[in-house]
Amino acid sequence: MAVWMTDRIVVVPLDMSEFSLHALETARDLVSDVSHIRIVHVLPTLDRSSVNYEHRNEQTGAAMSVFIQEHGYPKMSITILEGDPIKQIVQFAEEVAAGLIVMPSHGRGMLTEMLLGSTTYTVVRRAHCPVLVLKPKK
Repeated sequence: MAVWMTDRIVVVPLDMSEFSLHALETARDLVSDVSHIRIVHVLPTLDRSSVNYEHRNEQTGAAMSVFIQEHGYPKMSITILEGDPIKQIVQFAEEVAAGLIVMPSHGRGMLTEMLLGSTTYTVVRRAHCPVLVLKPKK
């Protein structure tokens, strides 16, 4: 695949699924240097009195780093956020001046999409930059 984003930041929301690994692979093919890829993982907000957030974020970041390296990717920039995934992904992409967001569509059925909504669909609508949505491999 040809390099498309030569010097722009590409954001990849990663949830440690095979779907998101495909998004990371696609992002890697689109940039000239993997330092332009920013991985973001969004954790749910928990009761602050019962959780050491700093430790939780460090542990999650370490697990994400091991996960991507075990799948053959070099060390990359990983940011751990908490809260609403849609809001955090969109805001993070704006903060890093991303030129593209690459994320999977998990391929749920139409009824599920209508009833539950879709993180990917809403990110597409709210993002300041283009969003490349990847269908699951068949």
